[in-house]
Amino acid sequence: MRRLTLLLPLILFINCKQQPATPTGLVAEKAMVVSAREEASQLAVDIMKKGGNAFDAMVATELTLVIAYPFAGSVGGGGFMVYRKNDGEIGGIDYREKAPLAAHKDMYLDSLGNVIPDMSTSGGTAVGVPGTVAGVIEVHKKFGKLPLKQIIQPIIELANKGLVVTEKQANRLEGYRERFIEANGDSTKFAGPFVAGDTIKHPAYAKTLQRIMEEGRDGFYKGEVAQKLAAFVQENGGLITEEDLEKYEAVWRDPIVFDYKDIKVISMSPPSSGGVTINQIFKMMEPYDVSKFGHNSEKTIQLFTEASRRAYADRNYYLGDPDFVDIPYDVLLSDDYLQNRMSNFSFDKATLSSEVSHGEVEIVESDQTTHFSIVDSEGNAVSVTSTLNGGYGSKLYCAEVGIFLNNEMDDFSAKAGVPNMFGLIGAEANSIAPEKRMLSSMTPTIVEKDGKLYMVVGTPGGSTIITAVAQTILNVYEFNLSMQDAVNAPRFHHQWLPDMVVFEPKGFSDKLKADLKSKGYIINEDRTPIIGKVDAIRVLPDGKLEGGADKRGDDTAVGY
Repeated sequence: MRRLTLLLPLILFINCKQQPATPTGLVAEKAMVVSAREEASQLAVDIMKKGGNAFDAMVATELTLVIAYPFAGSVGGGGFMVYRKNDGEIGGIDYREKAPLAAHKDMYLDSLGNVIPDMSTSGGTAVGVPGTVAGVIEVHKKFGKLPLKQIIQPIIELANKGLVVTEKQANRLEGYRERFIEANGDSTKFAGPFVAGDTIKHPAYAKTLQRIMEEGRDGFYKGEVAQKLAAFVQENGGLITEEDLEKYEAVWRDPIVFDYKDIKVISMSPPSSGGVTINQIFKMMEPYDVSKFGHNSEKTIQLFTEASRRAYADRNYYLGDPDFVDIPYDVLLSDDYLQNRMSNFSFDKATLSSEVSHGEVEIVESDQTTHFSIVDSEGNAVSVTSTLNGGYGSKLYCAEVGIFLNNEMDDFSAKAGVPNMFGLIGAEANSIAPEKRMLSSMTPTIVEKDGKLYMVVGTPGGSTIITAVAQTILNVYEFNLSMQDAVNAPRFHHQWLPDMVVFEPKGFSDKLKADLKSKGYIINEDRTPIIGKVDAIRVLPDGKLEGGADKRGDDTAVGY
């Protein structure tokens, strides 16, 4: 009897310990890809079925999204990848665009020192040196299993066959149609009009892929493709030369790694601001029993908003390309510093952003990005976010190469203290310099629990990327949502300046917003956009994989 009495609390404890949420997304036994379009996810899964690994699938997905999701498919742009191999080895690669050699700090200012409207967002002057091809070739060289031909040939076939326009894609193309014509003339391929069900073929891109397949990075950065690209950008007023293209190199970087309670978060390091900013947000939240506050409750929203407010203030001031700027990581990520940042936080009232500057330490970008998450049958995981910056980038379409070009130069601070197209205020650390990489919010992230792979997560969404990724992780870990439910859950955002909380439409009650207003929070009620399109994978206790493909887009999980 006495033994039973001793066992009873233990049995109750085991039963009370929350079981992981039942999956509500696609479940696969061995491998999975979640990306912005089914065609890209399927092609990458087919590559893994033929014996390819997650890195081969990464190359396939990145190169397919150019035609499957031209809105953000990034051969004309750049991105970041974070990886975790099945033996626990982690790393990251930075194939972010660079400023051309002829770029300079004041290139977007007039004679009075004012920012010239649109110069950093549209046309040739907005284009940074693209990095994606260098990135995927580098990844393949280091980790790939299949020959490049086996990965690229099916994409060439798909490009020549064409892809069907979805309803959402037709709406986007229509919304940008006038800007395509303005940038490229009315005979441009994307002048349309297009309706759902149309097929768009991409023969010029197929030829570019053929060159990459045969010559590797030189097929893009030297020779005919490089000549055509440089000439096209210069004809449109831009600065990129053949020398810029030839000199471009992707860089392997150590990710930002930190613990939050009993999970380990592995995220991209600068020039991505994602890892540092999420690290700060989570560490400022860590002392609180967040799961008890409840999912999207008033207290959870307050705590997350106040931590974000402080972290974004630091992001905007201190972060930039680490090859050009000394970033004080040891201070920014220290417990003492972060406790001090939250010392004036209270659940009773909002802290005004005007009262929160960057912390005392001595010494932006686009909505229209794309993210994909991959886990292979060996247990390797990659998290990749890449972009053209704005939707269809600079709107310049290089017909001979078959790609849209980025408008990534807008992610630099054109002038310290002046907001970019996403309202992000930049500082000296992110000023323009030749061959410098611009600061980014892209946050490809991998999470471990108990030393094992737990989640692969990321999203597009410009300055909202960081908060969307952080909330998705909390949704699974603190609030025990399935991966699909965590991705579907309504999101909110605060980025220091402008000082307002943005809520997704229909996700939050009027009472909740009124209660927050009574505490001094400014709620953005004019424009409530969707926040991010998270594509994520959760590893279930039995080792199976649950995909979370964001219902806000055409995003699709495919697995086997």
